[in-house]
Amino acid sequence: VQPVESGGGLVTPGGSLTLSCSVPHALFNIDAMAWYRQSPGKQRERIASISPEGDTLYTDSVQGRSVLSRGKNTVYLQLNSLTFEDAGVYFCNLVTVAGLEILSWGQGTRVTVSS
Repeated sequence: VQPVESGGGLVTPGGSLTLSCSVPHALFNIDAMAWYRQSPGKQRERIASISPEGDTLYTDSVQGRSVLSRGKNTVYLQLNSLTFEDAGVYFCNLVTVAGLEILSWGQGTRVTVSS
């Protein structure tokens, strides 16, 4: 089973996007969901996570301008005030309490920031 990410696209600096992550897996309501970004030439990094109860964590790079939410087997990441540094491929995954990814990686969704 792989997550299915969507919602990426081309956006101008200062713009917004809402990314979606669909996970048709029984663990969706048990484990946390995390979003990752892989910028050009860099390793994939975790940027946000949300617990089954709705508790959220954000890295400094997106803190204050991102909003995570959960739906039925879907997690949404709203990104606001986008900058060139936000460009990259965004992935999601289920994560254990120890922070280990559970599923195989999906295709991701690409965000391009250009003026």
